[in-house]
Amino acid sequence: MKRFFTSESVTEGHPDKVCDQIADSVLDAVLTLDENARAAIECCATTGMVLVMGELTTDCYVDISRIVKDTVRGIGYTQGHGFSYNSLAVITAIHGQSADIALGVDNSLEQKAGGSGFDAIGAGDQGMMFGYAVNETDSFMPLTAELSQKLAMRLAEVRKEGLMPYLRPDGKTQVTVEYEGRRPVRVDTVVVSAQHDALVSQERLRDDVKKHVIAPVLGERWADKATKYYINPTGRFEIGGPEGDSGLTGRKIIVDTYGGRCPHGGGSFSGKDCTKVDRSAAYMARYICKNLVAAGLAEECELQLAYAIGVANPVSVFVNTFGTGRRSDEALAAIVRENFDLRPAAIIQKLGLRRPIFRQTAAYGHFGREGFPWEALDMAETLQKYL
Repeated sequence: MKRFFTSESVTEGHPDKVCDQIADSVLDAVLTLDENARAAIECCATTGMVLVMGELTTDCYVDISRIVKDTVRGIGYTQGHGFSYNSLAVITAIHGQSADIALGVDNSLEQKAGGSGFDAIGAGDQGMMFGYAVNETDSFMPLTAELSQKLAMRLAEVRKEGLMPYLRPDGKTQVTVEYEGRRPVRVDTVVVSAQHDALVSQERLRDDVKKHVIAPVLGERWADKATKYYINPTGRFEIGGPEGDSGLTGRKIIVDTYGGRCPHGGGSFSGKDCTKVDRSAAYMARYICKNLVAAGLAEECELQLAYAIGVANPVSVFVNTFGTGRRSDEALAAIVRENFDLRPAAIIQKLGLRRPIFRQTAAYGHFGREGFPWEALDMAETLQKYL
């Protein structure tokens, strides 16, 4: 049975991703000086202006205006009148974390009842978080998500390397893959929209995108003669970034995760410190799913964790292997509880989340890229005893 599935990605110059990167740049700057800081930084951007807002509890000082401008410059907005680092108005509206929230984070329900150690920190909010892994790629990511992210990364690479010097920072990609049953067989459709200067012709841009962006990513493995390409289908994309469309933190949560292949709890990642389970528990859920699939316990695995604010232990652990599990989903949920400590303090220690490592997550996906601690496969061998 043929099925078609689609995922999208965006470049680092997309207005929403500009905001995510600013939020995480501020977070990293604070964590460099104060690893115990509490942060929930939000950002919005439009023509000529960036607003940084939210909650921040710390004893240190960081120059938010400088961080914003350095981040925008690094992305590539260095010219033009609509949105450029050297002409930005930076507005800040930041206050401390709510004392009511801090009551539960600093002293969990379990600790109040006599617990100790990893009981110390309660979840920073209620909510559900999802992790996912599938064995259709070496990264254990859905093929559609992996390819769309790689195309977006490649758009930035050819711009920065000067291979396509007329490109500008904003861009979007989208990939539709044809499946036969569970197996991906070919790429059916590729969509690329790349911001450019006024001098390049659309014919040259389309030829260059096919040659320098699409071909190196797809190769001969996935594209065939029937693959369809839509490159700058409107015919022009000169006005981009926050000048063309306002940006907002947390508006690309599907791009950040699994390309729509599994549900999302709704909470964004960027700008949040590790006591916020929106972020830390989602990272832990990915780590668990990836190790379960790598161990051979399932071909595909989705894990939902849910928390109550101020409570350390999750209120539920739900596993769905879509019929591919070597053990029942209920048995795998028990295995997860037995082998992984899901209290926030334990997650923070296991994954080393008090370090300034978050700016690099804020574009091209939080998952499926080597170097992040939640991508490690150090539990796969241990889990094989359950086969």
